[in-house]
Amino acid sequence: HVQLVESGGGSAQPGGSLRASCVASGYVMKSGCMAWFRQAPGKERERVARIGGNGRTSYADSVKGRFTISKDNARNTLYLQMNILTPEDTAMYWCAADRRGNYCYSSCEYWGRGTQVTVS
Repeated sequence: HVQLVESGGGSAQPGGSLRASCVASGYVMKSGCMAWFRQAPGKERERVARIGGNGRTSYADSVKGRFTISKDNARNTLYLQMNILTPEDTAMYWCAADRRGNYCYSSCEYWGRGTQVTVS
């Protein structure tokens, strides 16, 4: 049974930082891909950052240069470092994973419950 559990969300002031974590259980991080998504009220869900099975990372233009996605395979944990936060970053954030290394752009096998990020 695969579970993804996010933590590290919360409140921050504009210009502040937060680091979200996603601990995976029943899922071995190897060649699979993982990603962070977010959705604000009244807006469509968007992919914030992704790390492919080959280790290549990609970011939404809105967060490029401010957010960093990384993972620690030994700890089975995915991270999203969020810097220079703005009110536009306020949203629910989800961790997602897929055993298929070139998937998880919008459709992923596994999803976490989500963690709220509020910037005000």
